[in-house]
Amino acid sequence: MNKGRLEAFSDGVMAILITIMVLELDVPHGTGWDALQPLLPAIIAYVLSFVVIGIYWNNHHHMLHAAERVNGRILWANLHLLFWLSLIPFTTAWMGENGFASLPTAAYGFILVMCAVAYTVLQRSIVKHQGPHSPLAAAVGGNRKEKISLALYIAAVPLAFVHPGISLAIYAFVVLMWLVPDPRIEAVLDGASSRT
Repeated sequence: MNKGRLEAFSDGVMAILITIMVLELDVPHGTGWDALQPLLPAIIAYVLSFVVIGIYWNNHHHMLHAAERVNGRILWANLHLLFWLSLIPFTTAWMGENGFASLPTAAYGFILVMCAVAYTVLQRSIVKHQGPHSPLAAAVGGNRKEKISLALYIAAVPLAFVHPGISLAIYAFVVLMWLVPDPRIEAVLDGASSRT
């Protein structure tokens, strides 16, 4: 199957998620900087989630660029990822509206865990369909960065009940790890095209 519709649908869903999140931000009641202070948790949560979704969009784009074709399993794996990503606006708003209270911050982390798991399932589905010698299989290798991110997210969920600031620091650290797009896929694709 052609991957064009999968890419277009996924891009559309991620764009809608970002739009939903920005619409959740309240307009300040006042014109001074002090009017923004009560909204700071919501703004911080929005910026964090915007970057998280942006990272998923970027890596999703690179991963699908490396895929030659898709099948039904990949379509379902992609929907699985989009389902968990679609819950980010809800937990973002809940966390931001409640000043990073423990339960909303843990719930946000749980959604990040499930997004990471779903992304891994999608990646493995594509690699399985493309074969062990495909460019994507060569690019992702041992998935060290993905495993570290998942472990940090899992640790952050219970740590939110110790202190939500610890979890927020972990979420921000993982974002910083992924802020630069994953160069592995580009490097493998660039190497493959230079050999042809």
